[in-house]
Amino acid sequence: MTASMRRSCLMILSSSSEGVSTLSFMQAFSLAQTAFNVQLASPRGSVVEFVNQDEQSRKWLNEFRAKSYAKPISFEQVEASHYAALFIANSIGAIRDLARNAELEKIIDNFMTEKKPICAIGLGVTGLFSATNKDNMWKFKGFCMTATSVFELVRTPYFSALPVIPEDYIREHGAQYSCLCLFLFEFLAYISHIIETFYLSFVLQKKFMNFLSVFDSV
Repeated sequence: MTASMRRSCLMILSSSSEGVSTLSFMQAFSLAQTAFNVQLASPRGSVVEFVNQDEQSRKWLNEFRAKSYAKPISFEQVEASHYAALFIANSIGAIRDLARNAELEKIIDNFMTEKKPICAIGLGVTGLFSATNKDNMWKFKGFCMTATSVFELVRTPYFSALPVIPEDYIREHGAQYSCLCLFLFEFLAYISHIIETFYLSFVLQKKFMNFLSVFDSV
């Protein structure tokens, strides 16, 4: 399928100084681009600050910024009916400039009305908090969703300064919160480390015994 025949995906990014997770954005953009023409959008069309870069991601971003589609448009410029899917990227900044954004609310409302897919990753879920009705009721009440957990956030240096905790907001406003247990991930990582260490020890021991055999035969 050619690029001109593909449908378009609107990717929402925070323009707050706290920034957007570089790795999460790289993965999300690369995946979305395999199926969609991706249009970036941010509050006022402001430049996005990508954080937590390493040498590899810095190189990727330099190449990305040279592309014509790298500059986001403003929310006011978005014609929501032109897009087949909505994606809100993971970023700590989303809590600052997306969680209570009137223009983003209009965009989300269009997608909900037309029953088009909406995806939000990590702290990007706070962008969905903009969607409230006239009675200030959250439009995602009754939905089941996940987001960065309290367990994850409490281990970050910015936890105490957060104006809203996604997990708490979701529960308190009538939606169901679901999150894979991080303890399970850590346990599996620990087991993987033990197996890898054991295997390496076994290989080294075997090589050493072979070396001794060769030495004895001389």
